[in-house]
Amino acid sequence: MISGICKGRPLKAVPGSQTRPTTDKVKETIFNMIGPYFSGGIGLDLFAGSGGLGIEALSRGIDRMIFVDKNRKAVQTVKQNIQLCQFQDRSEVFCNEAIRALKAIMKRELCFEVIFFDPPYDKQHLETLLQMVDEAQLLSATGFLVCEHKETLILPRVIGTLEQIKNHTFGMTGLTIYTKEKNEGINK
Repeated sequence: MISGICKGRPLKAVPGSQTRPTTDKVKETIFNMIGPYFSGGIGLDLFAGSGGLGIEALSRGIDRMIFVDKNRKAVQTVKQNIQLCQFQDRSEVFCNEAIRALKAIMKRELCFEVIFFDPPYDKQHLETLLQMVDEAQLLSATGFLVCEHKETLILPRVIGTLEQIKNHTFGMTGLTIYTKEKNEGINK
């Protein structure tokens, strides 16, 4: 963990080579751009992997986080990391495919302060996911949606009411951040 109430606590990695953990440098950059701290709210960590981004958000003040990954080893690792940081009462963990998970979340009529999309680079369908988030109004008026992707992927500047406000690359990693249109809360 980089900052917040769990600063310095190491998280377990998902066994095997199917997941690609977000580096500390990228994680620090993300939170410097969207925070660095939160004053409550709900978050969604889709393609959670080890849960590092969602747990970092919990450590930095998000009230509750929903973690989703279709890999059973990843789900078990998320649960272990949540327990390490004692966030069990503030977390929900689901083993599900991303689009099916978003459809289930839509039925709950939740609104998120932060959403993380970090899919496997070879299986990205980020535009579809972004359209679903926009159509269901899953992002709050002050929220941020963070996409981690291949550095060569260029996402649309605007998708419905979602507006791209930051785009960076770090080696093979691209980072694109969206907010609702006219959200002035980011460190530009």
